[in-house]
Amino acid sequence: METVGILGGTGPAGRGVAIRLATCGYDVVLGSRDADRASETAKGITPRGSGSVRGATNEEAATCELVVVATPWDSAVATVSALRAQLANKTVISMVNALSREGRELVPLYPARGSMAAQIAFALPDSTIVGAFHHLPAAQMEDLDSGLDADVVIFSDNDGARKRVNELVNQMPGLTGVVAGSMSLASPIEAFTAVCISINIRHKAHSYVKLAGLSH
Repeated sequence: METVGILGGTGPAGRGVAIRLATCGYDVVLGSRDADRASETAKGITPRGSGSVRGATNEEAATCELVVVATPWDSAVATVSALRAQLANKTVISMVNALSREGRELVPLYPARGSMAAQIAFALPDSTIVGAFHHLPAAQMEDLDSGLDADVVIFSDNDGARKRVNELVNQMPGLTGVVAGSMSLASPIEAFTAVCISINIRHKAHSYVKLAGLSH
């Protein structure tokens, strides 16, 4: 199987993706600006399948065959820009949402190019950008016994890359890929994350997106 690197992977979102990828057999490199922190975080992740999770620098994670961007939104562009050479000619998955907390709600922020996926695509002109993993509750992602049964909305301008990521998502326990379409959908898909999190805050829940009426 491919190796998967996760930039900024020590946060809850990155850890959740890592454990589910490793559980279905992928070897995951958990990247961070601090390699020691990444190594300590990786020791606390226990997948149940044949894959593995190890910690490293973001630079090392960027050498993997497939790379996920899980950094905070305000450092995502700077992080990938510094790794442009390592990420060239690769599929890069953006799960970044630009959000701001106001009281008990999160509200979406709109970057200059309309979405974080578009910002990352502009910073990485030699990479293929795919959006995925935006609407998932991190705590349930990390807990393999949570009963998670979520749809993952996927978008990209490259059909082959969309299919590749869809196949990857469908291997991960508790997740089903749903290809939505092109990068033109990035802004509303990212912004809807604010709705999901605000609902969970208000209702003290861990809800997620499940689209009815589809034949998977």
